[in-house]
Amino acid sequence: MDVRKPIECWLSDMDGVLVHEGHPVPGADEFIRRLRESGRRFLVLTNNSIYTPRDLAVRLRAAGLEIPPESIWTSALATARFLDGQRPGGSAYAIGEAGLTTALHEVGYVLTDIDPDYVVLGETRTYSFTQITRAIRLIEGGARFIATNPDPVGPSNEGSLPACGAVAAMITKATGVEPYFVGKPNPMMMRSALRAIDGHSESTAMIGDRMDTDIVSGMEAGLHTILVLSGVVSKDQVDRYPFRPSQVVDSVADLIPMIDGDI
Repeated sequence: MDVRKPIECWLSDMDGVLVHEGHPVPGADEFIRRLRESGRRFLVLTNNSIYTPRDLAVRLRAAGLEIPPESIWTSALATARFLDGQRPGGSAYAIGEAGLTTALHEVGYVLTDIDPDYVVLGETRTYSFTQITRAIRLIEGGARFIATNPDPVGPSNEGSLPACGAVAAMITKATGVEPYFVGKPNPMMMRSALRAIDGHSESTAMIGDRMDTDIVSGMEAGLHTILVLSGVVSKDQVDRYPFRPSQVVDSVADLIPMIDGDI
């Protein structure tokens, strides 16, 4: 068997790993504190494209976790980085919130509904029928279709909300055009995060609570994958999948000794 290299960089999902229903997972604050004190490079990943990293840092601080904005990587940032590599200085018709529009502006994209290079669909709490109709017509006119993430529903206090994947399916049904999804489980999300912290797949770990997004995308990017049982997957469900994580632990609290290479 291959011997695992010491973990030098850490990627971690946010919901279900560090926070759960607005509260920190027990041990998450110590895990983050030890990462910061050790000087290890790390990023917290989220498919949510609504918020900017600065917004998320404030929300995490309110939940008791001190994570600087530069240590947060969203599907909006990954999408902007992808588009910048594909068509630098391009244009896009964006449906989303500040997290997406800010990321696109920061890579030099022009946001317009006049003959854009791309239609970019992100997350928003208020999907507009007018915006969706405009997106459909632009795609019919030749704009390329990109979506930040394939999640079909998102949580709210009242119950499930239609999310990016569900709205993308509606646009696809109307146009016959499938989007390119940048966020998890696309390993593109992992590779863009690795580039952002100058990490290498052989010495980077991905921590997640979902087999079908976090673990599969980490595995396909060649990372050491760690499933935590503090989120949506229970231990007896792991064997139902045709792939396995490198490790299964109860929570990030169990990973603190790994930061210093003690295990």
